[in-house]
Amino acid sequence: MTVIKRPILKTALPGPKARAIVKRDQRTLSPSYTRDYPAVIERGQGVWLTDADGNVLLDFCAGIAVNSTGHSHPRVVEAIKRQAEKFIHYSGTDFYYEPEVALAERLISVSPTGRDSRVFFCNSGAEAVEGALKLARYRTGRQQFIAFIGAFHGRTMGAVSCTGSKTAQKKGFFPTMPGVTHVPYPNCYRCVFNRTYPGCSLECVKYIEDIVLKTILPPEEVAGMVFEPVQGEGGYVVPPVEAVRALRALCDKHGILLIADEIQSGMGRTGTWFAMEHFKVRPDIITIAKGMASGMPIGAIIAPARVMNWKPGSHGSTYSGNPVCCAAGIATFDVIKGGLLRNAGIVGGYLTAEFKRMQRKYDIIGDVRGRGLMIGVEIVESKKSKAKSHGLMEEILHEAFRRGLLMLGCGTNTLRICPPLVITRDEAAAGAEIIEQCIRKVAK
Repeated sequence: MTVIKRPILKTALPGPKARAIVKRDQRTLSPSYTRDYPAVIERGQGVWLTDADGNVLLDFCAGIAVNSTGHSHPRVVEAIKRQAEKFIHYSGTDFYYEPEVALAERLISVSPTGRDSRVFFCNSGAEAVEGALKLARYRTGRQQFIAFIGAFHGRTMGAVSCTGSKTAQKKGFFPTMPGVTHVPYPNCYRCVFNRTYPGCSLECVKYIEDIVLKTILPPEEVAGMVFEPVQGEGGYVVPPVEAVRALRALCDKHGILLIADEIQSGMGRTGTWFAMEHFKVRPDIITIAKGMASGMPIGAIIAPARVMNWKPGSHGSTYSGNPVCCAAGIATFDVIKGGLLRNAGIVGGYLTAEFKRMQRKYDIIGDVRGRGLMIGVEIVESKKSKAKSHGLMEEILHEAFRRGLLMLGCGTNTLRICPPLVITRDEAAAGAEIIEQCIRKVAK
């Protein structure tokens, strides 16, 4: 097998075949799709993608943090083939089959919700959030929720109601689900209370306790707090450990269920199975999806038996626990367990150090943050002003694409670094070198 060390460009990007496919796409697919640049993928292996014109591209976004074991990992492909030859579907909410049970057992074995947990399978992250909202209402008998500014939980009605990322995600769709109150996320680089951590007295948490729950929202009517332990679309923001623990204490005080949205941060992305492990905080409900099955569509809700106590018929899904997706999930879990958690920590640590080195060198890098292979590089007009620069970020993304590196942004102005967990240090170094070249060019 040929070892690829750098992107291989045979044409300018996009090439002629890619441009033709883009034109066909524009005539047939929903205009609601968002595409940053015309990458047209034909096949993939590991962290490398080949486009329609034969150009080989380095993947630093993993299908939005989905392809955890890389593209077409042989163990995952084999598991999919083997199960597809047996049977492809038989609804897991109405019948029984072993792959669904086996995947649930694996997830429970590592879940911070505890070994007495139960799992509900669904088809996506948004569906997992919808189910978690229903479960929280069912378990508590309450109807209200607290969510965070900058959050992204999905685009279905309940999930988008909890989302606080971009107005475009809600514009034209009001009224959304009632009963969601948004509060500031613990973002120390951009504290809305103009305080500096540490020594800030955790004003972001005190605001919920002293203002929201005393003047706006009766705490005894709040079913759940929907919280990303690392905020994803909001800019890959990592909150202080003390803030997460304070949120847990606040929920305990008022009988509020803490719902950890680990759809993007879970399944080894941060160097641990779940990002909540970094804070040593036990959530009441976890939602997962993206990295669960290396690209096969599956999501899940995990909660202790005392929380997941709904009765038969309370919630269901035709495709729940699809056997082919479960088989891919089992293989993915086993591959991650076999060394990718450690790799995410090591290679992620290397990349974070590289971006921090760049931060000292380039005035347009305002902040570098993350855990494992979930890293955000915030682009600003200058360190002094901290003014967000969406334009500079977009220039970097497009320049990187032209050089054969695929990245996405998050938040208004942050580079999102989330390659497959199989990435090697040499592959990471190749990507970091390209990113620095782009930043150097744009900064001039």
